[in-house]
Amino acid sequence: MKALPQISEAEFEVMKVIWKYAPISTNEITERLTKTTTWSPKTIQTLIKRLVTKGALSYEKQSRMFVYTPLIKEQEYLGQENHSFLARYYDGDITAMFSAFIEDDKLSKTEIETLRTLLRKGTRHRRD
Repeated sequence: MKALPQISEAEFEVMKVIWKYAPISTNEITERLTKTTTWSPKTIQTLIKRLVTKGALSYEKQSRMFVYTPLIKEQEYLGQENHSFLARYYDGDITAMFSAFIEDDKLSKTEIETLRTLLRKGTRHRRD
């Protein structure tokens, strides 16, 4: 798996908008983020520029505006972040992570049932 760029929490908020609405212009990104954050348009533009520099976004100039497209897939990035979280806090042991959540009552009965369903699906796909 290729190494994906490190994205700050603020940059991740920008990426969520771009993943959802791409291709999307600077003005559209700014309009959406000013509704959900306290950021100024200048701050949003700075975050977009950083994401381009990091290789997370590409852009195309269409007449007088820039239109952005993600260069990394949302699921790919989230998968990397999940692996990083797992490695950092649970020494890569997913069983330890789930045990901690279950023992501390951090998972609802519905979430536990969803996990059971996912595990059953996974065992059908993997017959090691």
